[in-house]
Amino acid sequence: MKSTWFALILAVLSTELLRSHCSTVKSPRFRGRVLQERKNIRPNIILVLTDDQDVELGSLQVMNKTRRIMEHGGATFINAFVTTPMCCPSRSSMLTGKYVHNHNIYTNNENCSSPSWQATHEPRTFAVYLNNTGYRTAFFGKYLNEYNGSYIPPGWREWVGLVKNSRFYNYTISRNGNKEKHGFDYAKDYFTDLITNESINYFRMSKRIYPHRPIMMVISHAAPHGPEDSAPQFSELYPNASQHITPSYNYAPNMDKHWIMQYTGPMLPIHMEFTNVLQRKRLQTLMSVDDSMERLYQMLAEMGELENTYIIYTADHGYHIGQFGLVKGKSMPYDFDIRVPFFIRGPSVEPGSVVPQIVLNIDLAPTILDIAGLDTPPDMDGKSVLKLLDLERPGNRFRTNKKTKIWRDTFLVERGKFLRKKEEPNKNTQQSNQLPKYERVKELCQQAKYQTACEQPGQKWQCTEDASGKLRIHKCKVSSDILAIRKRTRSIHSRGYNSKDKDCNCGDSDYRNSRTQRKNQRQFLRNPNAQKYKPRFVHTRQTRSLSVEFEGEIYDINLEEEELQVLRTKSITKRHNAENEGEAEETDGAAGDSMIADGADAIGQPSSVRVTHKCFILPNDTIHCERELYQSARAWKDHKAYIDKEIEALQDKIKNLREVRGHLKRRKPDECDCSKQSYYNKEKGVKAQEKLKSHLHPFKEAAQEVDGKLQLFKENRRRKKERKGKRRQKKGDECSLPGLTCFTHDNNHWQTAPFWNLGSFCACTSSNNNTYWCLRTVNDTHNFLFCEFATGFLEYFDMNTDPYQLTNTVHAVERGILNQLHIQLMELRSCQGYKQCNPRPKGLETGNKDGGSYDPHRGQLWDGWEG
Repeated sequence: MKSTWFALILAVLSTELLRSHCSTVKSPRFRGRVLQERKNIRPNIILVLTDDQDVELGSLQVMNKTRRIMEHGGATFINAFVTTPMCCPSRSSMLTGKYVHNHNIYTNNENCSSPSWQATHEPRTFAVYLNNTGYRTAFFGKYLNEYNGSYIPPGWREWVGLVKNSRFYNYTISRNGNKEKHGFDYAKDYFTDLITNESINYFRMSKRIYPHRPIMMVISHAAPHGPEDSAPQFSELYPNASQHITPSYNYAPNMDKHWIMQYTGPMLPIHMEFTNVLQRKRLQTLMSVDDSMERLYQMLAEMGELENTYIIYTADHGYHIGQFGLVKGKSMPYDFDIRVPFFIRGPSVEPGSVVPQIVLNIDLAPTILDIAGLDTPPDMDGKSVLKLLDLERPGNRFRTNKKTKIWRDTFLVERGKFLRKKEEPNKNTQQSNQLPKYERVKELCQQAKYQTACEQPGQKWQCTEDASGKLRIHKCKVSSDILAIRKRTRSIHSRGYNSKDKDCNCGDSDYRNSRTQRKNQRQFLRNPNAQKYKPRFVHTRQTRSLSVEFEGEIYDINLEEEELQVLRTKSITKRHNAENEGEAEETDGAAGDSMIADGADAIGQPSSVRVTHKCFILPNDTIHCERELYQSARAWKDHKAYIDKEIEALQDKIKNLREVRGHLKRRKPDECDCSKQSYYNKEKGVKAQEKLKSHLHPFKEAAQEVDGKLQLFKENRRRKKERKGKRRQKKGDECSLPGLTCFTHDNNHWQTAPFWNLGSFCACTSSNNNTYWCLRTVNDTHNFLFCEFATGFLEYFDMNTDPYQLTNTVHAVERGILNQLHIQLMELRSCQGYKQCNPRPKGLETGNKDGGSYDPHRGQLWDGWEG
């Protein structure tokens, strides 16, 4: 009996072992994702994001704690890029999983966190999807450059978002919709430490209250973005930092590259010293991020959540410091701006693994959704990178036909301002313009205003039928007598101007006398006996003397004597009696002589300006005041106080005058142009533009409306440029140049050590025509960058032979290959969804010998390039 029970227990155990073995073989993709005792809990997700962190300039070399946690404990993606190397566009792509041309955030200003973004794309970020499926979502740090803190973006349960752009001190955050200002106290206000503390406290609190609810957090650091203020304990590190000095450092000018590269020359010594200090301060700010990663790792280990948490570390784009002579910045299509660090650590991720495939910032949203067990929405352009992290599954060792992982080898890099489209006419106009001409004439002739033979008042056009029976539109002809009567009537009305009317008085310029009147006028002018006009008195005598008040005294200046004796000093006499005059000569002595020598010209010339009752500005731009102000401290103090009060009063008056001027600009009456022939056809209450339509052919009225709107848009843009230019001249801002993005650096820019004390300088970093679309390809045989700029310029760099993009070799590329690249680029520029935006590598489909991305049978050649 005992043996039977023993055999039964043994059979049950063997069955369970076999079942567990089978379940292990047939387990889902990430069988190690969750611990045995926590199978009902989905993994936590923590995204750590830095701002402007590079790969090419060695910023990761100093972050030993982060590298130990993420690189040694997770997977490193050595070919990680962003599709647009600018803050707001790249962050918008991370949130939505879309290329810039699909979410329309082209720059850091235009459309960044705009109402259209809030209404269209913000409700479809990965946070919304995870929040709807039970994740406790939280955001800490910098969001978008133009975020104003007035609302909480959808999908976030906990929100601590930075208002506007990156700062370390003196910033404002939006804490769950309430704005909170911070100052310059390191212990309470340093931004990196603040969001680290907030995120750790939130994670602990959530797990204590909701132990079975997964958490998704985003920790978005400001480092190493400007103003590069480091924590005090790191302010003396890296005095000799030189990782930024790469082969492309100060490699300028570059006449083979696009316009801004041709414009930028070698850096000056002050610029080179600035790059050294800038690199040092950037590395110092990253030390706080390095400590933050260690604190986050220790918190997860203490709470037992480390093995059930995915940590993703990356940046919104790269950076350049001195490369190609550009002092600092981003927004270029080269590797130093588009390459970013990218690490993933978590369940099923092999520690220390290296992934060579291309991953992009648009892959973040699909990856986070995949970790949470959600499918990628079809409108997202990216793909989940978890497919690249699969471990080799146990299987038949004799099976040799294993599938290779198919992944993209080419992606789009795009940057530029939003392209304004010309306004199109309304739908009715479009439909009518699509009809044949005879049909449109037939439609117009059915209207009553064209059916009468020029009998209606103000009728300009009429429909007639020619000999062949076709309908024609002709302009109404008016007899010369009627035109003369109308002209005379207009001239008479123009003379009687009434102030109550809004019409203008253009005078009698259009009125002409009859032939008889002109003949009589000529005879009258030729008659010598005709009485001519003789004025009784005309002021023709020149002024012989001038009275001027100076230093409380009144002087008479003899102007006739000056004409006779130009070289002699002007004679100046006081209006006093002889006794006072004598006393003045005895007491003043030499002082009076000096006054004549220095100030006689100023007194006699009208260019001298009397500023106060005691001070003048002379023609030679020197200031002369009474002697009392230079000798008496009390008089000096009183007069200075008087000037301060005058300045304050004048400032108030200027403010009031500006308000009145603005009011007058808003209430400016309509101006009339008497030179226009259509002015006299204007009726009361009818604008000139509306009246002008009556002179146009009916077919051209719609086109005139569109052209008018376009002209108005161009005029407004021209005026805006003029206002900007005047403001620059008024401020004396010599650094701001039209069409260029420039910055000024001075001793007051950095508020923390190490300080800058070498003075101010100006440098330009980009240009308005720096709009481009590029193909970046990385595979086993090809590693290149091909760019088309909005100016028509082309660039091609082969990174296998030129890893630092020093030489543009587009002229060495065959025409057929350029056509293929152009066609492929145009396809990516208009792609939508991950099926279109992730084309399969062409070498796998066509079986090319080189296994590259070129497909000779893709389509017809493009004839856009010459030579």
